[in-house]
Amino acid sequence: MEKQAELPRTVGFWGAALLPVNGMIGAAIFALPALLVAGVGSFAPWMMLVGALLVLPIALVFAALAGRFEAHGGPVLYATQAFGPFLGFQAGWSRYASGVVSVAANSHVAIAYLAVLFPVLADPLIKTAAAAGFIISITAINLVGMRASVGVLGLITTGKLVPLIGLVIFGLATRDPAIGFALPEFGDLESVVLLSFYAYTAFENATFAAGETKDPRRTIPRALMTTLAAVTAFYMLVIWAYLAIGPVSGEGENALAAAAQVLAGPAGAIALAVAAVFSIAGNTLGGGIVIPRMTYGMAESGLLPSVFGHISPRFLTPDVSILFFGAVAVGFSLSAGFATLAVASTLSRLITYLLTALALPVLDRRETSPAPVWHLPVAALAVITTLWVASQASGEAYQILGVLLALGCGLFFLARRGVARAGQVA
Repeated sequence: MEKQAELPRTVGFWGAALLPVNGMIGAAIFALPALLVAGVGSFAPWMMLVGALLVLPIALVFAALAGRFEAHGGPVLYATQAFGPFLGFQAGWSRYASGVVSVAANSHVAIAYLAVLFPVLADPLIKTAAAAGFIISITAINLVGMRASVGVLGLITTGKLVPLIGLVIFGLATRDPAIGFALPEFGDLESVVLLSFYAYTAFENATFAAGETKDPRRTIPRALMTTLAAVTAFYMLVIWAYLAIGPVSGEGENALAAAAQVLAGPAGAIALAVAAVFSIAGNTLGGGIVIPRMTYGMAESGLLPSVFGHISPRFLTPDVSILFFGAVAVGFSLSAGFATLAVASTLSRLITYLLTALALPVLDRRETSPAPVWHLPVAALAVITTLWVASQASGEAYQILGVLLALGCGLFFLARRGVARAGQVA
């Protein structure tokens, strides 16, 4: 079979950084301030630092592995190289299932925020159609090309960060930032630490599009570490400003909009509502860039049928993978049951993190030169952190995860059976 054309490397450091930034700063930043303050009071900003420290070993593992490879796939590629095609597929499928469901769920949240500005969108039928249209629009942008996608993502990122930065500057400048400091009870700390950890999931997004990144072995590790540090500081500042302003609301996803209304009246609330829409749109667009590159990378590795590796001769994008992503996400957005699947999305992603952490020492042992001394302890910390976080999930989440993994196994064996038949025919 004739070899597919390679995707052009058009993404530099800032483009690679936009993917994890929009993965980490999505809908959560508009809900976390109130939730963390309700749980741990004035310790809330520091909870984000706790979450970042929990994620750091996992991020370091991804950075170390990203320095080895230049192809698409991220954790799919790492787990396949370390453990073979079956676990490689599970690493990819777990992340894929989590990502598609999240995109479908976020589309409904985006339309819900837009309904504040355009009440007609509150009608259930119109809301469902708008959510599907939202995903279709993201899919179309991604189909046109990586350069166009990253360009739009940059504009969206600016649109969502500027109002939040304004809230931080204006809030801390006009309100007393001396909010005090009190350590929470251990039980309270444990109950909200998962929220701060979940805020950083999707930091790994930069690794999936390595095949379209310039000098990926150097660019991607820099992007991972830089964005994790920057997002941590940004979350802490936003929560600090929220505390300095009041807080004005004890709970709810509109807490920051309420804080903005205290500072600037209705115009401030509208600005934050628009920022929320931009934020979710950026998160969804980032997922639309990253998730199809997973199935493309899996096809390159022989874990999915080769059709998923097809490249559009016109746009030079993985068109089949992008269209498949759009169709599946729209399907979930139209389904009454997709929200239930979202309960297990984070748990599903933890499987990807665990397999990636286990892959680092395995691949290190195969190298002729000694691995850096920090690799093994960091990989061990990443495994421990992932298992601890997974132990906090509910039984319902594990049941849903079991269904997702069973479905993934079925797809994998069907794909491998097709590969074996093709080999026999050849």
